[in-house]
Amino acid sequence: MTLSVRAALTTLAAAAALTGCGGGSPLDNSTTIENPQGSGGRKLSFQYFQKCINPVFGETIAGSGGTNTCRSSGCHDTITGTGGALRIIPSATVVDLSNPANTADAVRLTDMYKNFYSSQGVTVIGEPTQSRLFAKPLLLNVLHGGGLIFTGGQQQAEAKLISYWISHPMPQNQDEFSAAGDALFGPAGECNS
Repeated sequence: MTLSVRAALTTLAAAAALTGCGGGSPLDNSTTIENPQGSGGRKLSFQYFQKCINPVFGETIAGSGGTNTCRSSGCHDTITGTGGALRIIPSATVVDLSNPANTADAVRLTDMYKNFYSSQGVTVIGEPTQSRLFAKPLLLNVLHGGGLIFTGGQQQAEAKLISYWISHPMPQNQDEFSAAGDALFGPAGECNS
């Protein structure tokens, strides 16, 4: 018997012995650990996301020959993308939030909401530079397989939109559909940045 096989068998025997003593397996997940609540339960605006952020994912990336986008196949597309945690459904359509049939529960089943949820998942609410959604396309102390996307830096229009969205969460105890999201738009309905 080789030394590595003997070591593996010894480790398994020790794990079995611990289980027999009522100590549980060291390979199990602990039942006493709880994950802390992130961002105090605050949410980002769904309304701002679908009008101002989701379109950024469909814009052509500079230097890509006019064909690549963040949501294109091979990048952050939900089917064939290899781009980490951010997943975008390219065919997501805008949800009419003024339609009474589009309740919060109904909206949460849409592809646009799935894009919102994935995007919010790669943010640190209130902290753009700590958020992968902002930092990766700018190469801010983090690698990005797609390289530098916002060649204009943090002042590029798209980067400013993302930074603004992350910096302006909904008020405490209000959901992502809060009317407070109206304040994120200018008088003519344009996206503040």
